[in-house]
Amino acid sequence: MSHFARVDNNDIVQRIHVIDNKYLLNEHGVEEEAFGINYLNKLYDVDFNWVQTSYNTRGGVHYAPNSHTQDDGVALRKNFAGVGYTYDKIKDAFIPPQEYASWILNEDTCLWNPPTPHPDDGEFYIWNEETTSWDR
Repeated sequence: MSHFARVDNNDIVQRIHVIDNKYLLNEHGVEEEAFGINYLNKLYDVDFNWVQTSYNTRGGVHYAPNSHTQDDGVALRKNFAGVGYTYDKIKDAFIPPQEYASWILNEDTCLWNPPTPHPDDGEFYIWNEETTSWDR
């Protein structure tokens, strides 16, 4: 199955649509994003802005299906799109909403990182935006 994000004029993802991979095949049996976009526009009878996204991509890494193991697949557009994500055309990447004002966008992963790394001592922490630190 292939996933496509419908992106509005402000580059915000409005919905995710799943289609069978057969709708991406060209005359040589090779998958092409444009074929999926054409199929979706015919399906809706409207020319929406569709961008393909990969369910198995996070932080610029492709993971094996139903696994947390990296594989040799293509990491498509840095992250699997979600409703409310931004599609950055220049980076060709989906970026999640910024959860905290103090967090910084990692240009390589297109994910938001805290200004202070999460403690790695096995304890449970939550982010405190007022103090910009981790609380137990």
